[in-house]
Amino acid sequence: MDTRFPPNFLWGTATAAHQVEGNNINSDIWLLEHVPGTPFVEPSGDAVDHYHRYPEDIALLADLGFNSYRFSIEWARVEPEDGFFSPAAINHYRQMLLACRAHGLRPMVTLHHFSSPRWVIARGGWADPATAASFARYCGRIARDLGDLIDSICTINEVNIAFLLSELGLLPSGIASRGEPPAFVIHAARALGIGPGDFHCFLYAATDRVRDVILLAHQNAVAAIKAERPALPVGMTIALQDLQAVSGGEAVRDTIRHRIQDVFLEAARGDDFVGVQTYSRERFGPDGKLPPEEGVELTQMYYEFWPEALEATLRYAHQIAGVPTIVTENGIATTDDTRRAAYYRRALEGVARCLQDGLDVRGFYAWSAFDNYEWSLGYRPVFGIIAVNRDTQERIVKPSARWLGEVARNGGF
Repeated sequence: MDTRFPPNFLWGTATAAHQVEGNNINSDIWLLEHVPGTPFVEPSGDAVDHYHRYPEDIALLADLGFNSYRFSIEWARVEPEDGFFSPAAINHYRQMLLACRAHGLRPMVTLHHFSSPRWVIARGGWADPATAASFARYCGRIARDLGDLIDSICTINEVNIAFLLSELGLLPSGIASRGEPPAFVIHAARALGIGPGDFHCFLYAATDRVRDVILLAHQNAVAAIKAERPALPVGMTIALQDLQAVSGGEAVRDTIRHRIQDVFLEAARGDDFVGVQTYSRERFGPDGKLPPEEGVELTQMYYEFWPEALEATLRYAHQIAGVPTIVTENGIATTDDTRRAAYYRRALEGVARCLQDGLDVRGFYAWSAFDNYEWSLGYRPVFGIIAVNRDTQERIVKPSARWLGEVARNGGF
């Protein structure tokens, strides 16, 4: 397939602050990594030290051929205590944005990528409507201080992630039950001076009330950003798997899809774009979720190697949200980089078919730039197009990075 993309198409890679910066000690995730009974197999620690190494990292991404970089600003660094904004932290991110500009990379910035300041969680977290107001205040501050250097903003990464994990049975044992909370929640709540029932961090809270607060936070953030920078494109990103029905599973699939995808896509209808984040598919029969199909290759995340999922979710996002889409994350965890390149080729062929059919797809960001900290799974799964020796922090470019960079440079393959 001879695949060509529009000349203004965004080609980038993506990272999240907590997964690459290191030593994000003021966040709820850092706390969870260190309490007794933690569901995290190892702490993030120094991560890949992107906080200090961003100048050479950004230069490397530009040299590979990309024209954009999606990264997150860490709320817990910028506002470590309620109402106190750190000038040093804001300046750090200004220097990152300036580095992107100097190397010809258009910055897409995410303002919340899973981790929150501890004080937010201590005050009620994502079940408290006050969090929506606090988040909007922070977003407005970033737009005011840094918006002149930002090309586009994602307010909240994967607004539906806890709901997806809950529906698929992937939350830590006991977290979604109404019984005794797991030990790590008890210890984390105690450290924050609250009761376990008041602990509502973004990754693990999946109630209707939390959903409403998250969507309110997004709406308030959009308003705050637009008040400072009316022309700045703003959207949110949504975790979208290709949900397939087999053997009479349509009703089950549709019910689940409405809860974990549709309500969030519908909330994106007034935005400038919606970020589509897709990795694989899930199949449903009349009795619920099915295991991976026999004979299908699995990734390090134990889900199917299914790059065609991206085309399906792009089409579905356009159908429900009706706004432009950007592939803000797509990738595969594997130690075999030839499979990574094959995955990206097939996924991009699907993006090209969407464009040929007239869908407004504006960019593609590979997840991720580096082999980084994969949350509770630690450093075992490797999604990066660039490997990192964590003893020396040496960066090792993989062949898939060079292939993707050439695709970006040439506008197709």
